[in-house]
Amino acid sequence: MPFERFVQTGRVCLVNDGPNQGKLVTIVDVIDQNRVLVDGPQSKIPRGQMRLSELHLTKFQLKFPFTGSTRVVRKAWEAADLDKKWSETVWAKKAAAKAKRLTLSDFDRFKLRKARQMRNKFRTDAFYRLKKATKKSKKGAPAAKDSKKTEKKSKK
Repeated sequence: MPFERFVQTGRVCLVNDGPNQGKLVTIVDVIDQNRVLVDGPQSKIPRGQMRLSELHLTKFQLKFPFTGSTRVVRKAWEAADLDKKWSETVWAKKAAAKAKRLTLSDFDRFKLRKARQMRNKFRTDAFYRLKKATKKSKKGAPAAKDSKKTEKKSKK
């Protein structure tokens, strides 16, 4: 099956536009082809409609009755321990790292740049040391093979 994330009741979504950008909501009902009714009890988003173009569907889905109340959605959210599961995803970690980078000061960015330069210098030095060692071992290996051939010839 090519698609695994469908617009359906209980699907957890990430808001990608508007004042609630970056918060999680749950689809409670499908209004029409372009709009859904969402509720975000844990992220403090009141029940309301959103365009599908404002949402990113996640892999998480909650089980609750069709058009369940906010209380029902909150209980399903807590039962699924969704906040913990979401924080463990790569998607959430990337978003957190991006938010952290946005809060860096000039001096923090300077320190980060210098740390990257040092890391890259160590990495480059280690690479060239390994390359040199490999080159030496390759030069030594054919000589060892040649010496074995000469030993065989001398024995004959």
